[in-house]
Amino acid sequence: MAQVKQEPHAVHGPGVEHGGGPGPRAIARPRNRRAPFFVRFYASAIGKKWAMAVSGIVLLLFVLGHMIGNLKVYLGPEHMDTYAEWLRDFGEPAFPRTVILWTVRAVLIAAFAIHIHAAYSLTRLNREARPVGYQSPRDYVAANWASRTMRWTGVIVGLFVVFHLFDLTWGQANPDFVRGDAYENLVASFERWPVAIAYIVANVALGFHIYHGAWSLFQSVGWNNPRFNKWRRYFAGAFASVVAGANVLFPIMVLVGVVE
Repeated sequence: MAQVKQEPHAVHGPGVEHGGGPGPRAIARPRNRRAPFFVRFYASAIGKKWAMAVSGIVLLLFVLGHMIGNLKVYLGPEHMDTYAEWLRDFGEPAFPRTVILWTVRAVLIAAFAIHIHAAYSLTRLNREARPVGYQSPRDYVAANWASRTMRWTGVIVGLFVVFHLFDLTWGQANPDFVRGDAYENLVASFERWPVAIAYIVANVALGFHIYHGAWSLFQSVGWNNPRFNKWRRYFAGAFASVVAGANVLFPIMVLVGVVE
């Protein structure tokens, strides 16, 4: 009796036709969606350095503008209070009152948050790259005091910003606070010795932080050329000295009676 030759069984499975080839019902595997470019860029060390540099520029522009605006205290109450009101009215009638002010505040909050997170992330990356600490004393010839204390000056400035808002913006930390009376609020605040001393210390820390930040932000974004390094240092020193120096003088002028 003749034997019938049996063909090997074809493999059956989801979306697989006889013969083992993919059929029209084959299930396509979902592709992994890539994160947006800015997210992927920020995940890298160079991206975090750029984020620190750009957010630092925003904050540098703010402290410069804030200092220039506060110089009106030397012109008297009318000029100072008019300036404070102008900040709220800026943009009218194209925009409702305080819209531009709150937009600027939102940008500053975002820049502040990005700056802090990028600094923290870079610190973690540096520690992971060197899990074992230095076994011998560090050589600080190249790293000056301002660069070695960036973390602590940043913490001091950050804590002072919170107090400053409660003192001169919201008023909870200023018992003589009167909403809309910017000149008298500033004088009443700086007449208190602890507040004046805290303001001076915070702005000295801000000066050191600005000095190293303004110097290093060019390097962070790749704008680093030995021919211009001297001018970078001059710019950083001048910017830090002008902003911190003018800010330190405000409480001193109140305490000695020049501003009253």
